[in-house]
Amino acid sequence: MKNNDWKKRLDVVFSTNPDFQYAEDQQDDIETLIPKQQKLRVELDRKNRGGKVVTLITGFKGSEEDLKELGKTLKNRCGVGGSAKDAEIIIQGDFKTRIIDLLKELGYSQTKPKG
Repeated sequence: MKNNDWKKRLDVVFSTNPDFQYAEDQQDDIETLIPKQQKLRVELDRKNRGGKVVTLITGFKGSEEDLKELGKTLKNRCGVGGSAKDAEIIIQGDFKTRIIDLLKELGYSQTKPKG
């Protein structure tokens, strides 16, 4: 496959310095806290969703891979769709009590419901 390095430099202003090096965004690997140390909030949300209800899990501290893995587990166990990004997990539908039970089962003992 072709290497698309130019896509990483889309927001860079042209430089006349011949020694200029493009600095790419360095994302630090955030260490994921163990489940007992996570303080997740589970709430229902319908803002900007056309009146549809979603279960929103916020407050995850850790890497994007671990967030997506937890989101995938919750979506599979509830049998619905959703997404996991920007330290929050969105589960389609009203699954607040089911999500709280699943998080406790997975070791997230400090889960606090809201709303």
